[in-house]
Amino acid sequence: MSFLDKSVDYESYTMREAIDEAKRCLRCKVPSCQKGCPISNDIPDFIYQLSKGNLGEAREILARKTNLPAVCGRICPHEKQCVGHCVLNAKGTPIQVGKLEEFIADFDAEMGLIKENLVHKTRGKIAVIGSGPAGLTVAGDLARQGFNVVIYEKENEPGGVLVYGIPEFRLPKEVVRKEIKKIEALGVTFLTNVMIGPDLTVDDMFARNYDAIFIGTGTALARNIDLPGRDKIGILQAIYFLRMVALYNSGDVGKDEIPVRQGDKVVIIGAGNVAMDAARTALRAGAGSVAIVYRKGEEDMPALKAEYNSAVEEGVQFIWHAEPTRFNGGERVSGITLKQGDQSVDVDADVIMLAIGSKPASRIVSTTTGIEVNENGYVVTKEKPYGMTMRKGVFAGGDVVHQPATVVLAMKEAKKVAEGIASYVDAIKLLEL
Repeated sequence: MSFLDKSVDYESYTMREAIDEAKRCLRCKVPSCQKGCPISNDIPDFIYQLSKGNLGEAREILARKTNLPAVCGRICPHEKQCVGHCVLNAKGTPIQVGKLEEFIADFDAEMGLIKENLVHKTRGKIAVIGSGPAGLTVAGDLARQGFNVVIYEKENEPGGVLVYGIPEFRLPKEVVRKEIKKIEALGVTFLTNVMIGPDLTVDDMFARNYDAIFIGTGTALARNIDLPGRDKIGILQAIYFLRMVALYNSGDVGKDEIPVRQGDKVVIIGAGNVAMDAARTALRAGAGSVAIVYRKGEEDMPALKAEYNSAVEEGVQFIWHAEPTRFNGGERVSGITLKQGDQSVDVDADVIMLAIGSKPASRIVSTTTGIEVNENGYVVTKEKPYGMTMRKGVFAGGDVVHQPATVVLAMKEAKKVAEGIASYVDAIKLLEL
């Protein structure tokens, strides 16, 4: 059975429901919802057009600020951003901005609405490394401005974390594929199965006459935990588990590659969104029980409250204020010992997953010169031009520069870097005259 057979977390609006919801918007003179959006979507404007049935105009308004509306509409932390800032929260009835954005994006994909006229690609040639949220945002923004953009992706399908990290029940992969087709329609070229560093270096790319290069590879390496017994079989990274499930769902690997078996007792260390995703996916994979271990309390967990609530509803257990001290078992793990206050508690486990954060890989930086990183491995960038590394013409943005964040925050930074790339390329072109 495929995990694709499991139901998703939400139900999309019908046309009537979307328009009725849009009509509730007060069109505030100072829209706090827009202030709550990291990319400053023109929220009241697109909602107003939707309320009048002008879906094409609503789509165009969204397209001015976002290249991934169907994605953002589904997985953005709306409760902390647009919806959380809506003035109708005072009555407990905020406008469901995310679901309206999702509705418009899905309608556009389904109906193939007429898009804006394409700009001739004569302004410059840009290489983008990585096709996650940051890379797709930079590519889309620059393509609209007349740049010839080529995206290099190490996997056999573009999308990055949107495809290989976020579970199907939260973000259907077909939605991501449709969003990527829209970006491709802007004139962006995708080259998959190319590993920058081992296969093609930054120097090789400049030799192909790129005017600038953007690194948007995210944080590909999971953080480890150094405890006795760490090398036992059955201890793995949560992001590896999620990737294997994604590959299984796409038909690239068999079910025996998924490291959770029917009836397994699963323990996950960490309480961020990745931990919640891994826990709920493990249950779908047939785990007999799943427990999340976190060193602090519920009020301090980094995961969204909505994701936590969904995990609780599905039967995930939580062990708060618990510090792992050792992994138990022989060659294969059989459990974990936790310190809770002054007590030591043993918890049985067939599989233990680590979800304690991630960091950038070094394969690009180590195969070229001039790109500096800080003590934690994050790429160092400049303010002017925004996002440029210490090497001329090489830019970076998203999680590879900052601590891992949300999709929309990666997009926010990427949009600023796209402006920096455009101003840089324009300047060097002027100097060539």
